[in-house]
Amino acid sequence: MFSRFYPRLSIFRDCSVGMRGLPNYHLSCCVNTLLQTLSATWEVAALLEKWEAAGLRGDDRNVPLQLKRVLADMRGTQPQHAPHRDFLHCLHRNCIRLSTQHDANEVFLFILSFIQQQIDDKPLALEIQNLYKISMETQLQCLECNNIQSKGSYLLSLPLHIKEDHNSLEGCMASFFQHQELSGINCCFCQCCETKRPSRQVRLVLMLPQIKAASSVISSDLHHVFQGVRLRSLPRILCMQLKRFRNTLGSTRKLDCRVTFPETFDFSEVVPEALCRDFVQDNCSYTLYAVVVHSGTAMCGHYTAYVCVKERWYHADDSHVQLASWEEVQTTFGERYGRTAYILMYRRGSREEGHRRSDLSG
Repeated sequence: MFSRFYPRLSIFRDCSVGMRGLPNYHLSCCVNTLLQTLSATWEVAALLEKWEAAGLRGDDRNVPLQLKRVLADMRGTQPQHAPHRDFLHCLHRNCIRLSTQHDANEVFLFILSFIQQQIDDKPLALEIQNLYKISMETQLQCLECNNIQSKGSYLLSLPLHIKEDHNSLEGCMASFFQHQELSGINCCFCQCCETKRPSRQVRLVLMLPQIKAASSVISSDLHHVFQGVRLRSLPRILCMQLKRFRNTLGSTRKLDCRVTFPETFDFSEVVPEALCRDFVQDNCSYTLYAVVVHSGTAMCGHYTAYVCVKERWYHADDSHVQLASWEEVQTTFGERYGRTAYILMYRRGSREEGHRRSDLSG
């Protein structure tokens, strides 16, 4: 849903880091920004390079194959006017239409879903999914008999509710895992009591379009939206969506309120209560490396991206790419009709570790 046409006459490229701008082609700013973040997620390209799609039919409809090609072209040195045009047409054939406004988080989940559906090497497809997989244990406790029902589930993007005021990422995360009682019309069925009872849950807020978009890759347990959640494991790439768009009486509006976010944080220190008792990961520290930014209103907006490549921040606005700073990234915390962060991508481990591994991946 939210993009606008911003034509660019030239392509900027920094050969030292392999950055390439992407022209706006049929309202493609949404996909352009996602391609920039996927290019900065070198782990995805490294896994796709292992995939041998020999004898694949209908490759013009195969999203992961076209993604593999466009990511390689974005790293290449040969000038190309629109290295992503085949990828955009491939998405169009898979119902992500050209010349149509899209929501970046939905398109991101669609791409991950297509990877799972269309890669014939299922172990490799699972490796790519596991990069983003947030494993959970959903829990629901009956307040009458204290029976606890638990099931496994997972998400590929953490949807964070924000208040119409000043927010912090840490506060949004704490709110996501906050205990909440379900009573009245929200009572849930207890298997032991064999009737609906007041229950206690950990708050879990999901947007219906997200569930639809990733229905083929997200566990069916998430249809139980009123269950609670604790984390079993954290992914290499932690993707978080700031839910800035609200639908009220059929009308969508954008929240430009301020949401601060850190360049680095330790999950075990920010929300230690969110971890399961059998959580065993030692390293829970994350470093920000990509920010998808939305400008404008809900019905008329534009997407850009900040990405950190080899310890340098860049701002990618369609075909124009320029050096940026952490201070400039912080301007996306939020302001009225300004540039506001919408999707945050963090990598587990230190920035130096991520860059070393990126260099080794080629």
